[in-house]
Amino acid sequence: MTTKAIFEPNVTTEQGLRELVENGHTVEVLCEAEAERKGPSWYGLWTMRAISPDGHERLLVTARNRPSHNDIKVREFKTATGVISFLIGVGFSQANIPFKDGAKTAHSLVSV
Repeated sequence: MTTKAIFEPNVTTEQGLRELVENGHTVEVLCEAEAERKGPSWYGLWTMRAISPDGHERLLVTARNRPSHNDIKVREFKTATGVISFLIGVGFSQANIPFKDGAKTAHSLVSV
């Protein structure tokens, strides 16, 4: 008897992240490269992940044209404006962005 292993990567798409946030997950913004100011804008490299209340992590990935599971690509943000726009689009009313390499910040929906 042959059994087929089911591989479920610890990743999520933008739509999946929205659902996770609505169900109590926290979004963590990670600074992957020191941010620098160029004119009025800040440039760097940020990634995000959803963290469940019990600590399970799911990395945000792109969902564009994935013909196979091997084409999963981490969603990267290269401007602070991009991070802010994404967080607001997910439903957060504010954004806290780390600017130092290796730093991270957490965001949770607040129910009023």
